[in-house]
Amino acid sequence: MPNAQIRIYTQKEQGEEWLQRYRGCLPVFACVLGFTETGLIPGISAAGRTPEDRKYTACADAEFLYYGAEHKAQYPLPPLAAGASPVLISRAVFESLKIPVHLFNAGLPQPPAVPVVDLGGIPAKCLSGGVAMEIATVQHLLEQGLFWGERLAANIQQGYLIIGECVVGGTTTALAILTGLGIEAAGKVNSSHPVCNHEQKWALVQTGLEKMRGGRGQEAGGENFTLSSSSPVNPLQLVAAVGDPMQVVVAGMAIAASRSCGVMLAGGTQMLAVYALMSAIAQAYALSWQPEEVVVGTTRWVAEDPTGATVDLALNLGKGSLTHSGRIPPLLATHLSFADSRYPQLRAYEQGFVKEGMGAGAACIAAHLSQDWQQHQLLAAIEAQLERLSTPSH
Repeated sequence: MPNAQIRIYTQKEQGEEWLQRYRGCLPVFACVLGFTETGLIPGISAAGRTPEDRKYTACADAEFLYYGAEHKAQYPLPPLAAGASPVLISRAVFESLKIPVHLFNAGLPQPPAVPVVDLGGIPAKCLSGGVAMEIATVQHLLEQGLFWGERLAANIQQGYLIIGECVVGGTTTALAILTGLGIEAAGKVNSSHPVCNHEQKWALVQTGLEKMRGGRGQEAGGENFTLSSSSPVNPLQLVAAVGDPMQVVVAGMAIAASRSCGVMLAGGTQMLAVYALMSAIAQAYALSWQPEEVVVGTTRWVAEDPTGATVDLALNLGKGSLTHSGRIPPLLATHLSFADSRYPQLRAYEQGFVKEGMGAGAACIAAHLSQDWQQHQLLAAIEAQLERLSTPSH
């Protein structure tokens, strides 16, 4: 019987088979940190109160995930307009279940103060310019993703890999990638705001894609990545124009890992974009992968976001006019609720603030799946994290 705490929204049968296959297994968690200057635009994101705060969100989340509440942070968690960082959720689960955590820097403005694998990427420029990254950087990051996906999966005997992310402004670059792949996504993505800023995102994406199409574009070639003649769009060129450094790393990681273990892409809109990108990259460069091993795991605040349309978006992945893959991933979500929390910062999630990030939804799914944790156990563990964070040490 599937755990009542996990709901499957799309591809129900495939999702149930995946959950059955990995019931009782502990995952390994990889988190890919990246940055796009899109995240500095006023009002674009609520993951940090000011643009200056948002420069350090990924570093702060990584530090808290790795060291926990008692550590004196070089990058403290940034103040939010409302709510609390989703890293509290991830840390509560990973600490309790002793799940291994691997952090990857795909391109941050400054190095995080934690042990991290530096992938040699750089922060992306704002997607509205149509030249977010150099094509050579994107190719390099894909190679790194493929390498690390294979390497992480090689050490997983009977389990699965959760791949999470932290990119402020990442739902906007996700919208750009989805749209560039011919997937109808306008008005369907999520955000960290209680009411999604669809018009602002769409205006930026349209500007970036028009500039990409107006320019000559950058050719992606090279001996390792020879584009198949049937490919209607060059996915790496698209990422270089309007993407962020996390997307192509996670796509490569998931493609390679799926060949030998299960993969849960941890997130909502951003991971649906990564899934579409995986399909496009695998098709364009004839890379083998196992789609039945890949699911998307998130929170119900994302899956049931009344100001987005996450389930519709997942279904639209099968209708992409430029990808031809027709693949739709199983979309899973934890049914964690903060309605009865004693902390207003957590109750804010029920008003639509924050919603997801740092693998929070997938972490809860892992707790349900491996230890059969119920609502009260998750809530207690997460509240304990917040309590420790709120208590001044010494």
